[in-house]
Amino acid sequence: MRAVMLAEVGPPEALVAAEIPDPVPGDGQVLIDVEYANVTFVETQVRAGRPPHPAMLPALPAVLGNGVGGVVGARRVVAGLGGTGGYAERAVADSSRLIEVPDDMPMREAVALLSDGRTALGLMRLARPRPGETVLVEAAAGGVGTLLVQLAVGAGARVIAVAGGERKLALARELGAEVMIDYRDAGWASRVREQAGTVDVVFDGVGGAVGLAASELLGSGGRFCPFGMASGSFAPVSTALRAAPSSPEDLVALTRAALAHAERGRLRPVIGQEFALERAAAAHAAIENRETIGKTLLIVRR
Repeated sequence: MRAVMLAEVGPPEALVAAEIPDPVPGDGQVLIDVEYANVTFVETQVRAGRPPHPAMLPALPAVLGNGVGGVVGARRVVAGLGGTGGYAERAVADSSRLIEVPDDMPMREAVALLSDGRTALGLMRLARPRPGETVLVEAAAGGVGTLLVQLAVGAGARVIAVAGGERKLALARELGAEVMIDYRDAGWASRVREQAGTVDVVFDGVGGAVGLAASELLGSGGRFCPFGMASGSFAPVSTALRAAPSSPEDLVALTRAALAHAERGRLRPVIGQEFALERAAAAHAAIENRETIGKTLLIVRR
């Protein structure tokens, strides 16, 4: 089968297309004929040898990719893979992790919601923004950020979108954000305070100095919820709310809930760019260079 291999950690070019044997399902597993593969920022960190947690670095050589959508027999499904195996024509998944895709939902949208949708819903469950509260979303034009903007608006909150560049801020505005701030501008946090005062919830997808500055905008009873480290490190915020590790069953339930939200028109995944499987290196480079908006997918077969 066609796949993209990582033989040793390094730059995007370390991802190389190859022909390898099909994976063999074990007990309680199935083989998925993959149509789309999910690409995440964390996977770029794994490829570079700098994952958020050392245990996330797989034994090499490996096929990266933690989520796919495709078919098992006559069933259209998406599934998490437990960390590896997604950048390939076929992938093995535990039967318990298979999630049926609604008949009227395009596969690409279901895959776009697989990891980002459950992350966004989990963060909303953690922070519980209320009507009238002010929510600041960092990386607001990213895969998770675009969903958080929509969910917070749907909860009746006022949303401040923080992102880099007018293109990304325009997308956040389209999704319902009321205040748009470019975090690359000096004094961006002061602009937030001038336009919105204190905030009630911060969804921190950048970490580092940006996340720390955002945490200082919180008022009494404010909730700081990190979900990413695009800066390369998590923000040093001791009061951050972090969810307990989710069980596989909880992840499946959150993904099903995300698909249900989309099916009812309450959530729209933003798919900003798609790359052919063999161009996985280009997808990683685009993400690292901050050139992407919304979700990035690999097209394995249509």
